[in-house]
Amino acid sequence: MKEWIEKFIEALSVEKAFSQNTCRAYQSDLRQFLAYLQGPSSGLNKPEAVDVREVDNVFIRSYLGFLYKKNEKTTIARKLSALRSFFRFLVKRGVIRTNPADAVLTPKRGKPVPNFLSVDEVFRLLDGVKGGALLALRNRAILETLYSTGIRVAEIAGMNVGNVDFEKGLVRVVGKGNKERLAPVGEKALNAIRAYLEKRDRATGRGLSDSEPLLLNHRGGRLTTRSIARLLEKVVRQLGLLRPISPHGLRHTFATHMLDAGADLRVVQELLGHASLTTTQRYTHVSIDHLMEVYDKAHPRQ
Repeated sequence: MKEWIEKFIEALSVEKAFSQNTCRAYQSDLRQFLAYLQGPSSGLNKPEAVDVREVDNVFIRSYLGFLYKKNEKTTIARKLSALRSFFRFLVKRGVIRTNPADAVLTPKRGKPVPNFLSVDEVFRLLDGVKGGALLALRNRAILETLYSTGIRVAEIAGMNVGNVDFEKGLVRVVGKGNKERLAPVGEKALNAIRAYLEKRDRATGRGLSDSEPLLLNHRGGRLTTRSIARLLEKVVRQLGLLRPISPHGLRHTFATHMLDAGADLRVVQELLGHASLTTTQRYTHVSIDHLMEVYDKAHPRQ
């Protein structure tokens, strides 16, 4: 089974063009399942090697029961989805005849309200990064851009200098599945990026090429997603904001504020880079007050 897991991950990378983060997540989930099968809790208890043809829906249900002790339903559902994809791959390769994970029901997941900031809170956050030092200018550019565009933290971390079109007010990002898209960016964010790059240019004295990373750490390397999350945590803590917010929370905030202001759901879908409108619709329930207000004003028969 171990060898087939590696072949599956390779197929995700080469054939499906999945990102490294997605492949790593699949690999981690499948290795955890294999470790369970090799341990005494599964009943299979084969520490040396597991034959994929021995795995049926009973073992998968047993594994999900094992996960319920320490995991949320969303996590369990994700791990089951990874197993379904893996065994579907084995069916297509002719290794097994049927997918044992298809006979296992997905745990019902709740729909948590996405964490987001109010307009006043986000303005306080963006205005809270002060100073003309290089890192302060960089941090301001990050926060302004995340809120202005709604792009993912991995997308801003992967941007190069040439991905910003100051004249047209657009940024070019590579999203999930290596899909490239253009996202509008506001003037305040562009000014913040420009101030950061001009300061960096003066500091290096060698000019900036389009192929250089847009965001650098203090050692001159590309800034990571984790570093961006940490700097946001630090700013939130320093400002004493009552609710924690992550880079993805700024994405929620962007979508919520756009919908509150009357933006069309399909437009927000394009801006967020969602493949499915269903994914974007999860943001609508946080704007229900606004939707009800529009309904009350617009519907001819109350």
